[in-house]
Amino acid sequence: MTIAIDIGLSASGTPATLDLEELLSTRLLVQGNSGSGKSHLLRRLLEQSAPWVQQVVVDPEGDFVSLADRHGHLVVDAADHTEAALQVVAERVRRHRVSVVLNLESVEVEQQLRLAAAFLGGLFDVDRDAWNPVMVVVDEAQLFAPAAASETSDEARRAALGAMTNLMCRGRKRGLAGVIATQRLAKLAKNVAAEASNFMMGRTFLDIDMSRAADLLGMERRQAEVFRELERGHFVALGPALSRRPLRLRIGAVETGSRSAAPKLVPPPPVASAAETRGLILTASEPEAIRPPRRTPRPPAPDILSQLAQHRPALAQAEPVATPTPEEKAEQRRRLAAVLQKVLAEPDAPFRPASVLYQDFLVRCRIEEVTGPAIDIPAFRRLLTTARAGIGADAAEGSDWAQAVARAEALPDDVQGVFLLLARAALERLPCPSDATLARAYGSRSIGRARRLLTYMEEQGALVIRAERGGRRSVVLVGLAWETTPGDPNGPEEAVTAAA
Repeated sequence: MTIAIDIGLSASGTPATLDLEELLSTRLLVQGNSGSGKSHLLRRLLEQSAPWVQQVVVDPEGDFVSLADRHGHLVVDAADHTEAALQVVAERVRRHRVSVVLNLESVEVEQQLRLAAAFLGGLFDVDRDAWNPVMVVVDEAQLFAPAAASETSDEARRAALGAMTNLMCRGRKRGLAGVIATQRLAKLAKNVAAEASNFMMGRTFLDIDMSRAADLLGMERRQAEVFRELERGHFVALGPALSRRPLRLRIGAVETGSRSAAPKLVPPPPVASAAETRGLILTASEPEAIRPPRRTPRPPAPDILSQLAQHRPALAQAEPVATPTPEEKAEQRRRLAAVLQKVLAEPDAPFRPASVLYQDFLVRCRIEEVTGPAIDIPAFRRLLTTARAGIGADAAEGSDWAQAVARAEALPDDVQGVFLLLARAALERLPCPSDATLARAYGSRSIGRARRLLTYMEEQGALVIRAERGGRRSVVLVGLAWETTPGDPNGPEEAVTAAA
């Protein structure tokens, strides 16, 4: 049975329908500048398809939380959860087939990328028995799959881009149907946009975006001017779920509204005279009462994984928690380092996001019965950086290594691991690592990126590269006076093992 969703009216006045089952197989890309009616289109699609398919909405502005009142969507406030907790939430969402809105409104942009990547990763990595159809709607997709580097860190950008690529490229076999919307096609990664087979293009003014929209719709460049002339709520549609030829249509009415509606014009109140205005604004008055905060802060939600990590909660409540001795702390550090080494021993571990490795790490800690409080994601990132540099738990406590860590903290997060790998080689008088080894430590397979990374660190004053005989090189760490022995930059990739 074909399920036809009423999306609005065509230019001829006939109903415009969308084949929902075909859409779930072929995905959808929506493009339109601010004010074109893009969010209105998504809301119409979500409302009309809510009775037929489970829905997940990644909402960076909190526009779609009103779906909860009308259609029963669960609103998940991302600010209340850690990355690991959101992965667990996403897995439960798929298993219980609950429609949700991931509200990222109260989160800064970089953290939005990390949290959205963790949530999408949880949807993607669920076991095969939970691969039921899900429509995954991502608004402002250019934030999560940017075409170029932005002000956010490379690690956060790579994690979000990887999650969006999995959604659009590999999600279909797992039941995930991506519906992505963007204001700027030129700012959206091409490998993400290219996976959609259905397109709805709204009002657009920039030539580069109009040109890309025309290419995706199979229109000639001279026909791209039509996108400038579209009214609000009008789109040109094409795709197997919509129309075999470009079809102009107008989106129908919606039942729910957005909390961020455009402001209405309100004339200023009349003022009796200029003297009265001066008195209102410039005359000193009694101190005003302190205004209440714009939003009452909510208490942080409990960390789901921290609760799961607590062993024997009844005994923990009945007995006071003893302070661990230095020997017990050292033993816990060694056990955590051993678990992390097992995580990093997986073939694809160097190229997986830290948030995914963190989830694997916590699971293995429970399997190995590692006692003590669970470490949070920032502590795990520091532990991961040290382990990738090949420094063991005992060596990491030394004063010499503390100096290297202090120097590394002046560099971006994703560069620190490579710097510490060089610091370990210099501290132990080992040959300078090859480009392939540095690329692996950076989480990349690109040799050219590793070379550019070395040049970047030299420009930042973190190290000095010395050319040696026979095309070899050595590295001196500025401020530490540590130097590697000469090594072959074109040598094979070397396994990094923890030092004693």
